[in-house]
Amino acid sequence: MPQAETVRSCRQLAEAFPRIHYKDNSSKLQFTGLEPGKDVYNITAPFADGGTLYIAGRVERRDSEHSEVVFFRQDGGAWAADASVPRLALQDPFVCRIGGELVAGGVEVFDDTERPGQLNYRTVFLRGASLHSLQRFACGPDRMKDIRLHELPDGRVLLLTRPQGEVGGRGKIGWTILDSLAQLDVPHIEAATVLQGQFLPEEWGGGNEMHRLAGTRVGVLSHIARFDEAGCRHYHATAFVLDWASGAYTPMQMIAMRCNFADGPSKRPDLQDVIFSGGLVRGGDGTARLYCGVSDAEGHAITIPDPFYGC
Repeated sequence: MPQAETVRSCRQLAEAFPRIHYKDNSSKLQFTGLEPGKDVYNITAPFADGGTLYIAGRVERRDSEHSEVVFFRQDGGAWAADASVPRLALQDPFVCRIGGELVAGGVEVFDDTERPGQLNYRTVFLRGASLHSLQRFACGPDRMKDIRLHELPDGRVLLLTRPQGEVGGRGKIGWTILDSLAQLDVPHIEAATVLQGQFLPEEWGGGNEMHRLAGTRVGVLSHIARFDEAGCRHYHATAFVLDWASGAYTPMQMIAMRCNFADGPSKRPDLQDVIFSGGLVRGGDGTARLYCGVSDAEGHAITIPDPFYGC
């Protein structure tokens, strides 16, 4: 697998995207059982717990950043908030299974002691036998989102990170391998190797989910983002393949844009062209179901060509 070397911008990826004109007008998912006036976005893909399918979603009012992660169970053609599962005071949930346990997490927001009047954030992790028994066990460095985990065939844990600042600029993707979840701590996270050649200095991105492929490869569902001249954000769904044995990785490819989803509201005008990759359900037939947060106001899903088919 060749090493990725050429940086391609958001605009270049969009120009090479063959489905840019495709639009699924029925992509919006229905969520029930919430207090009036609350949105659900930045959702996970469906996952099973105790024989029931769930989606985790970020829930908040349109005029607020104070979020909860709510777990919604499948209820016919909709997703109903499960009142028996505790809500989490987090943003942007993710879920995986490692060592037979359910591992969930999200972004915790809190007062920034170094910058009074502003908010700091970090990724936190919970684990348990089921959604009803999740307990917090680890957290990442301050000001780092998009930390993700994936169990390797030998029981070790592949870790994706998103450093910023001197190491990562606006945000790049790093990776490392942990012997076990016991090593999920700030020093190991900060020691991750950064993948070069994925983002321009003025753009950024992160990993959202990993899928086991043949041999020592994993498919990485990711995103790329930029600001335009007016300060509006543009987030797109992307994917690439990482070989965890050699460290080689393929060039990032665009897999979906906001224009592929049904029209709808946005949290703010500068967030209209935003999708946040939540999860991918691979169909085994060359297609996959992509679940995304859309315009920071809704949760949607569309069927796309499987970006890892044949890999």
